[in-house]
Amino acid sequence: MNRTLVFATALASGLAASSLFAQAPATAPAPADAAAAPAAVVAPQAIPAKIAVIAFEQGVVATNEGQKAVADVQKKFEPKKNAIDAQSNEVESLKKQLQALPATTSDEERATRIKAIDTKQKALQRDVEDAQTAYNSDVQEAYGKVAQKFGGTAVKYAQDHGFTLLLNIGGQQQLPTVLWWQQETDITQAAINAYNVASGVAAPAPTAPAPHRTTPPAAPTPHK
Repeated sequence: MNRTLVFATALASGLAASSLFAQAPATAPAPADAAAAPAAVVAPQAIPAKIAVIAFEQGVVATNEGQKAVADVQKKFEPKKNAIDAQSNEVESLKKQLQALPATTSDEERATRIKAIDTKQKALQRDVEDAQTAYNSDVQEAYGKVAQKFGGTAVKYAQDHGFTLLLNIGGQQQLPTVLWWQQETDITQAAINAYNVASGVAAPAPTAPAPHRTTPPAAPTPHK
């Protein structure tokens, strides 16, 4: 389990971009009863573009905290790695002993040794798979914690230095190419409005809210 494997495993973690990057400025969550209220409209503007690029995944694992997180996981699994190495060496030793048996060895003796090797080899395979699963989980968790903080720092840096767009270069497919953009450049709603005008299709009638039903009080029990 070398550092290259650790990095490859960490970079394969499925991190949702929404958990890493937030469009600034951040706003407080809307109350539950305000779900139907229209969102604040940000008028799109054509502004001079200043694009920044970042190798995000490589950046995460290159930070001091990222390297420490990797080293901590490796240290945690070092005893398990040593135990698996010992199991593997034992299986290889038994295989060599089997091959070195003299020709006069009985079939029963050979069958017994083969069965013992097979049992130990299957146990080794299970231990390797269990250890790899636990190891990958710990690496992904450690990577995710650093990635969230690194993402916030990267976005703030882009904002503070006047960039309008932050692009991710290289890396895995789990992260999008566009990591952050300046809200004023988003023309989505403006394009929707323009299309509605061009199409001539009227907006659908609003759905009437369901009538509020009250539960009638229970009938009083007559006195006998």
